[in-house]
Amino acid sequence: MARLRIGSRGSQLALWQANHISALLRERGHEVEIEIIKTTGDKITDVALAKVGTKGMFTKEIEEALAEGRVDLAVHSLKDLPTDLPPGFELVAITARVNPRDVFLSVKHESIEALPQGARVGTSSLRRQAQLKAVRPDLVIHPLRGNVDTRVRKLEQGEYDAIILAAAGLTRLGKTQWIRETLPEDFMCPAAGQGALGIEIRQGDTSMRDHLAFLDDPAARAATTCERALLKKLGGGCQVPIGAFAEMRDGMLRLTAIVAHPDGLEVLREQQNGADPLALGEGVGDALLGRGATRILEQVYGAAATPPPQP
Repeated sequence: MARLRIGSRGSQLALWQANHISALLRERGHEVEIEIIKTTGDKITDVALAKVGTKGMFTKEIEEALAEGRVDLAVHSLKDLPTDLPPGFELVAITARVNPRDVFLSVKHESIEALPQGARVGTSSLRRQAQLKAVRPDLVIHPLRGNVDTRVRKLEQGEYDAIILAAAGLTRLGKTQWIRETLPEDFMCPAAGQGALGIEIRQGDTSMRDHLAFLDDPAARAATTCERALLKKLGGGCQVPIGAFAEMRDGMLRLTAIVAHPDGLEVLREQQNGADPLALGEGVGDALLGRGATRILEQVYGAAATPPPQP
């Protein structure tokens, strides 16, 4: 069988994901190597992601390695992958999704409702910040960067009363001890693609496409295609709080989506059902734009600015 080289970021979670894919490929007889590649997002650790706003900040250097032939495939957290891939690449597989929701972690407090007035909550996501502030405007939101271990350690050391993270990463790394609540999508709408892995290859690499086809999960592809279509319609980037969560219900996709101002004073929410993932995502995006999402985007980016692509 083939010798396959995987490009991956070097964080504990990224390597878990790369090793997970590697194990599945080895089961099929392939020889697999993992090359660790440091990305722009890994180098900038002292600035909130919303203030960086670099397109493909967690993917660009890995794609360069792909283009140069140093690696044969890249394993990404799908939510880090821009909705428009650069020319020369394709998304060959979207893996079966684990829990895409966000979770509330705290050492001392059992729920968001139980947090005292003015509690310190850690997150660098404007999406999470906006939805928290919408229900608890008294909370003080502080930036939280670093890998999963670092973030959990800062919570344990008392730097924060609570933090909000994705359930998927904590579950994959077995760091679930401080999870107090899994947050439903009607309260904390997740990021588009959260919980799924995206496998990227050079466009037209038919051999690699054949090797990796078994990794593609139809349900995950349908749901995340829908979410990413919404994100693309809104021109969503790191700076704007946009949430998107699609799931199959009774044979139809249901998409829940939000656009919110970072201060939480305005949250636009839309939910629709549909059979076609792209059409549903774009339709919900149009509905949000018609209800004022453009005004929120302009307030965040500036009236003359064009929203940059995800992330």
